[in-house]
Amino acid sequence: MALRMVWALGDAFADMCNGDGKYAFYVRTREHGRDIMADPNTLSAIDAATAIRTGQLTSERLVEACLARIDERENTVGAWAYINPDQALTEARARDKQEPKGLLHGVPVGIKDVIDTADMPTEYGSPIYKDHQPACDAACVAQVRESGGVILGKTVSTEFATRYAGKTRNPHNTDHTPGGSSSGSGAAVADCMVPLAFGTQTTGSHIRPASYCGIVGYKPSFNMIDRAGLKQLSQSFDTLGVHGRTVKDTALVVAALSDFHVPESAWEIAGRPKIAFCRTPVWDEADAKTQALVEEAASRLGGHGAEVVEVTLPAAFDELAEAHTTISEFEFCRALSYERTNFLEMLSEHLRGRLEHGMGWTRTEYEAAWQKVAHCAGLMEDVFNGYDVILAPSVPGEAPRFEEGTGSPIFSQFWTPLGLPCVNVPVLEGPTDLPIGIQLLAPLGEDARALTHADWVHRKLSG
Repeated sequence: MALRMVWALGDAFADMCNGDGKYAFYVRTREHGRDIMADPNTLSAIDAATAIRTGQLTSERLVEACLARIDERENTVGAWAYINPDQALTEARARDKQEPKGLLHGVPVGIKDVIDTADMPTEYGSPIYKDHQPACDAACVAQVRESGGVILGKTVSTEFATRYAGKTRNPHNTDHTPGGSSSGSGAAVADCMVPLAFGTQTTGSHIRPASYCGIVGYKPSFNMIDRAGLKQLSQSFDTLGVHGRTVKDTALVVAALSDFHVPESAWEIAGRPKIAFCRTPVWDEADAKTQALVEEAASRLGGHGAEVVEVTLPAAFDELAEAHTTISEFEFCRALSYERTNFLEMLSEHLRGRLEHGMGWTRTEYEAAWQKVAHCAGLMEDVFNGYDVILAPSVPGEAPRFEEGTGSPIFSQFWTPLGLPCVNVPVLEGPTDLPIGIQLLAPLGEDARALTHADWVHRKLSG
């Protein structure tokens, strides 16, 4: 099978999720409104980090529980490109012998397989790089280790983080896609295989899997997380993000990596949140049920005390998605020049077509597209004027069936070229009971605003 595992755990695997109760503990969940006993792998990252720090849980026990879940479900979900259980447990045991090193101490993290790891293969979702072993960790991986985190393994990516799907299925219904390109990360977090995982976004590759898999996806402001060691696809748009089960979990990772801390007092929003409901120029791309669900969510937030006002983007935004396509394709074909010129036959037909199309864009057209992006970026101050955040759809509807592809990124394509921070909030359910998210966006650099309002929306609409 494609997933390479080394199952040599001996007696350590005899007792996985429930154990003898030594490390069992109660956690508060909003869903049930009461204390419930939870298996460690179902904990939020913050709950897990707190339990490890206070001695109620060990990193080894948490990693064992995650590995047990992977052992149980991986053949069905296919979220992982590489796992070495012995390696992960050794790292966890080392954390248990140390004083807490940082915010992520003892917490396992999944790494999308377009991000380099010095001790694990990194294949970028392509047969060209089968068994490829980078010389060093990407910056974000090294920082996770520095903060005490445990690298659990590599999660499946689509081919070079484009749209040619890998093996991963949606854990809610395996007949459907988890989205792309951060398919493995989204599915692994949603299926309680790992509490946190890195994704990336160039168009909609982080927000879409979060929406389809029913988890939180936080795409920070452009360059908030250092991109060194990420396989570049678009120098202008590639952005590292975090998948987690709560908004605060995703903020925890960015705090550890970027020294960006949301003040504790900011999480309790004072006054009446001012939310701009934006259908975007491609509202008709959403199916009727999703349109109704997003409208209902906006209405419900008004009932919870928010001031929700519909806003319409200026006419210039009608050309923004096309400008994004021009810029990204122009950069794709150059970033993948080595692969394109040496291993063209090993690229998918889909990617070959995109690269060929990208070679057709001229420098003049590329610069003209950038002028359109810059013009729209300059208009955002007026769009946000008087509002804290924008509420917009994350996706056109429920996750498509697996054979239909990874879904449309169109509802992220307006925001990604502007570099705005956005958070997928998993609060809607489609007609066949699959998750649908909404996204909250804030001005460039105002990540705290995006996070705190997304957390408020999550709490208000999750009941």
